[in-house]
Parts: sequence; C-alpha cells; structure tokens
Amino acid sequence: MPTVSVGRDRLFEALGSTYTQEEFEDLCFRFGIELDDVTTEKAIVRKEKHLEEESDEDEEVIYKIEVPANRYDLLCLEGLAQALRVFCGKQDIPTYRLSDISKDAMLKMHVKPETSLIRPYVVCAVLRGITLDKARYNSFIDLQDKLHQNICRRRTLVAIGTHDLDKLEGPFTYEALPPSSINFTPLKQEKNFRADELMEFYKSDLKLKKFLHIIEGSPVFPVLYDRKRTVLSLPPIINGAHSAITLETKNVFIECTATDLSKAKIVLNTMVTTFSEYCKNKFIIEPVEVIYSDGRTYIYPDLSVYNMEVNLSYINGLIGVSLEAEEVTRLLNQMQLCAKYSLSGNKDCNIVVSVPPTRSDVLHPCDVMEDVAIAYGFNAIKDKAIVDNKGSKRLAASLTLLPLNELSDLIRTEVAMIGFTEVLTFILCSYKENFAMLNRKDDKSTAVIIGNPRSSDFEAVRTSLMPGMLKTVAHNKDHPKPIKIFEVGDIAFLDDTKDVGARNRRQLAAIYCGANAGFEIIHGLVDRVMEKNGIPFVSPGDGSGYYIEQSEEPEFLPRRQARIICRGKHIGNFGIVHPEVLSNFDIPDPCSFVEINIESFL
Repeated sequence: MPTVSVGRDRLFEALGSTYTQEEFEDLCFRFGIELDDVTTEKAIVRKEKHLEEESDEDEEVIYKIEVPANRYDLLCLEGLAQALRVFCGKQDIPTYRLSDISKDAMLKMHVKPETSLIRPYVVCAVLRGITLDKARYNSFIDLQDKLHQNICRRRTLVAIGTHDLDKLEGPFTYEALPPSSINFTPLKQEKNFRADELMEFYKSDLKLKKFLHIIEGSPVFPVLYDRKRTVLSLPPIINGAHSAITLETKNVFIECTATDLSKAKIVLNTMVTTFSEYCKNKFIIEPVEVIYSDGRTYIYPDLSVYNMEVNLSYINGLIGVSLEAEEVTRLLNQMQLCAKYSLSGNKDCNIVVSVPPTRSDVLHPCDVMEDVAIAYGFNAIKDKAIVDNKGSKRLAASLTLLPLNELSDLIRTEVAMIGFTEVLTFILCSYKENFAMLNRKDDKSTAVIIGNPRSSDFEAVRTSLMPGMLKTVAHNKDHPKPIKIFEVGDIAFLDDTKDVGARNRRQLAAIYCGANAGFEIIHGLVDRVMEKNGIPFVSPGDGSGYYIEQSEEPEFLPRRQARIICRGKHIGNFGIVHPEVLSNFDIPDPCSFVEINIESFL
C-alpha cells in the first residue's frame, strides 16, 4: 500500500490538535490507516548514505503513514488532514463546486484527431487565486508523483501537467505531431530541443528515462500548445519551462492526457479538490471546455455527486451489528459520505449515500458497508455479542468462518502433521512460468493475463500452484533433503459467466524433493487427505468415492502420473515431475507433485 510522508508538526497544525505518538497511532487505526514509521529528513539521508552521525533534536519529525491503495484523496497532507478533521468532527464535509462562468467565457482545449493514434483523451481545470508557499508547493508536486506511480501506472494511463496560467494564453490545442516538428525548452533546462533530440537527452536521466518507452518509437508525439504556439508539455515525459509553476503562481492550469478517460477524470478530480482549499474561493474550481474534432464537447472537471441506495439490513448483516439508521448515517458522515435514510414501502430502511468526487473508491454497497465498519470500530465489532431466544449470548453468526476457509484450515493442519512445511507464493507469475516452463500450451481461454504488468515476473494470474512451488524448491535447493512443502491457495481462470470475467478456485498442492522422486510419499498424502474428508477409495466407475487413473499431463513423466477422480469428477493430478520441467526451474533433484481442487470436498 502507498506510504505518505508528512511533517508531524505541520500535520498537527492542519488537524488543529497535538497528539502523542500513541494517541496518533490510535487515531490512524480508528480511521483505517497506519502510522508505519517515525523518522526525520536527515535520518533518511543518513540512512541512504550509510552515515552514523547522531540525530539532532531540531530535526523535523516525519510521519510515514500507510493508506489504502484506492484512497487517492489521502495521498498528501492536505487530503489526509481534511479526512481526519471530518472524522473527528472538526470540519463539515466540503462541497466542491464549479465557478459560475458562462460557456463562452470558459477556457477552451481543442483536440486534434491525430491524438487518437497515441493518447486520445485530455481533461483540464483551473485553480484560480491559489496561494502557495514552499510546503504547499512541495505537497502539490508530491501528490502528482504519488498519482503517477499509483492510478496512472507510471504515466502509461494518465500523465499530469500543471502550468502557470498567467504565462499562457488560451485557447489551447492538444495535438500529435512528428517528433522533428516539436521544438521547446523543457522544464529545468535552458536549451531548446527537438522532441526526438529530447528523447536521446533523457536516456541518461535517472528519473525520466523510465517513461520514454511510452511514446518512443511512435510516428507522432502528443503535445499541448497555447494560442501563441508555446509548448505547455510533451506528455507523458516533461512540461515546458515557459509555464513552470513557482511560489508566486496565482492561477494554475491543470491538464491530464490519458489512454484511460475514467482514470483521467479521477486524477483531475483528486488534484483540484485537494488543492482548491488554498484558492481565494475555497473549494471552487474553474471548468475548461474540451472540444474534439468531431464536434463533441465536454466540461471538466466533473464534480457531480452520485447517489447510492444501500439497505440498512445489508450493512448490519455483513458487519454483524445492529445499528439504527441514525447511527449509520452519522458514521458515514464521519467518513466524508453524506448520508440520509428513508423508509421503503415494506418498512425496510434504505440509506441514501451521496458519493463526492473525492471518493472514487466507493463503487458498490460493500464499499459503504466497509466505511461504516471502519467508523464503528473493528474492535467493537469483534466483541459484539447478540442474545438468542433463550437469553444466552453468542457471537454474531456473520463472524464465523466461511466453510471453504474452515476446510482450508483443517487441511493445512492435517498436511502439516504429516510432516510437510507450508509455503505462501505469489498469485501472479510470469507467462513463461505458467505455460512453457511446465511444458504446457496456452489455449488463450484459460489464463487471466495482466494488461500492464509491472515486470515480467507478474504477467499472469497462476492457473496452477505448481510454478510457485517449483520456484520455492529451486531457491532452496541447498536445503537438506528431502524438501517437503505444501500450499493451500487460490488460482484463477477466465469465466464469462462471472461479472468480473474470471473465477477463483482453492487448491491444495504439495511437493516432495529428495534423492529419489518420492512418488509413494505423495500418493500417501493423497490417500490421507481423502480419508480425512471421509471419501473412501473405490473401484473405477463407482461414484461414491475416489479412485485414480492414468493421465497424460505434459508436466509429469509419462506412465508415472495419475488423475484423481472423486465422485465422478476430475479433481486433481499427481505424479513425478518431468525432467525437462525440473531443468526449466534449475532443480537438480527428482520431485513428485500433487495438486487437488479442495472446493470439490464441500
């Protein structure tokens, strides 16, 4: 999860209260975030340079606070302080509005058709009358960096440009031109560069070289101009020096170019709502009209509030509490969600939640339920007891384990008692590990492929626990033999019948690696798991129990493998791992492996 570094004293000033470290940790816990570390700027530098100087009492204390990955509004001090003020009842929920100007008076952004070849979308807004100091400026830049790393996926989906509007003249144009046609002076430079020259220049820049691949090789580069053909930015690489923001900037023009329009809207809303607090007219943002070549026009930012109805019994049932509607609405208001309640025709109560533009993470009634649970307090939920008809207390039924999780725990205990050690491997793996290294072919209809993987190690969602288990053995091949490990975890498959297009399945996998293959050890493990689940061994064709039959899976040795058939269904395979597969994972010793679908036992 993202970690936000904020100065303790400035944060406390923004909160209007001073806390001890223990008190602030408690506040963070109650709000659903975590104080991850307490350090100083100089201590961070000393650590990076491996210095052993003693700390200075005058050093500014830095709080490193871990926030949920989908709470983009908490990625800077301003958003964090505002959320905590509302949570503590020190501030009402802000109402964000567009400034009251006519459409003719709005700044215009004209989008050329060529942009569809590389980055087709742009959204814009203006912060008028903003007051910046050094701390606010640094926070403004830091929020952009956090968003670029998070929702913007390292600028591949969205790139943010911020400019001093007083140095520019509208209307603006968003174009896509050949690199040799674009000339400007980039930020922090004094020399004029052609765009293709600039790409070569930044290949030695540690910060910017990792973004060059996004447009490098394209016949056209995206570029934004003002009325005088002054370059605002070459997204997603660098802004122009002419419109650079300083501490004296009073009017900020924000543009976000994107390949994903919905994420661009979220990023723009996050930027303008967070820093409109410093505008002369607080929480008021000036809109910009974006005009496409086909005549379509849009007004950005979109600060509209949308309403969601959530049934009170749904909230209480999932949390395991019995809250009245008034209490639920109060808790939601603490979490920056305006709420009121209404009675439906069948006497049931619905909570009407108004989701503000800052809370892009609220997409489903379960998100509303989660905020109620956070504000109510997880510790209070855990201790909540209800009284049954006989007057005795028992824990709320919703707090019991799901049957699948309860079965998983029982299987873990049993396999561990046999002498196997549990491991936990990544659910993401490389495409090659999931297929070619297991001698398997991709049928293009099974595996969930990651569209924008961070690295080649995380290109697909595993369709088997086998790659992770073999990698674990490979990284521990110097460990005394035999190696006996197991895992109970989820795999995923494409499934058009599901609303998300995929489904999970809980599997048990175990591997034996030693001087010999240990096929009989794995076979014995299969028999033990079946016995503990009350499934008898039967003759082939008998649907009352389980039996094994010969299989032909490419990851196992021919004629040294078997399918497990339980109550007429194929639930798993085991066998001696093929030498080619072992070689692919750099494992010198023979191994036997089993994988079983444990959901079939329910």
